[in-house]
Amino acid sequence: MDIFDILGPVMVGPSSSHTAGAARIGFMARTLLGSRPLTARIHLHGSFAETGAGHGTDRALVGGLLGMKPDDLRIPFAFEEAKKQGLDYTIDEIELPDAHPNTAVIDVDGEGGTHLLMQASSLGGGRIMVNKLDGIDVNFTGAYNTLVIHNQDENGAVAMVTGLLNQLGVNVANMTLCRRKRGGDALMVIETDQHLLLHQVDFLRHLEGILSITYYDKEDDDDGSQFDA
Repeated sequence: MDIFDILGPVMVGPSSSHTAGAARIGFMARTLLGSRPLTARIHLHGSFAETGAGHGTDRALVGGLLGMKPDDLRIPFAFEEAKKQGLDYTIDEIELPDAHPNTAVIDVDGEGGTHLLMQASSLGGGRIMVNKLDGIDVNFTGAYNTLVIHNQDENGAVAMVTGLLNQLGVNVANMTLCRRKRGGDALMVIETDQHLLLHQVDFLRHLEGILSITYYDKEDDDDGSQFDA
């Protein structure tokens, strides 16, 4: 445990779980979408649904989708900012079996026809966990630099990507592999210890069988940097 686990994150309050965590969930959805959000359907579960309005959870989620961090002073005015930026959104409640009490499902469409369906939970202290992407079970927190790769389910696809990362001197900290059916599309979530450069992510994008890549850059998160392909 470090000092930030004890004191909590730098944030616009009132709650690290309902406000700071919610902003991070919204920001993660924007990053993984890979483009500017245009329409969003936000579904709140459990405590998020019951007390979210009072804690500013709804505004924090919208603010995160607009690119705001937990310490952004515009979060209390996120609804007004959404109108300025042309983000059309709805917020309602949802019942999810076996989900964490502080859970949101964000169904968002962006520029260029991009789409993301993400379920994530706020664990306290501003920490989050992404639980599902486009209906596929995943588990990652944004504590590492993270590659989210959609690819064809073909022999050697994983070895090709990890082999290239090894050549680049990038160590894989955690990896999740999922697929809907054999021979269809698959998902790799690769958390890395090292920072990746834009041209390195772009090179991965051009590998055979890669459908799309989104990169969450933890090291550049303070200035909002993220790459998508």
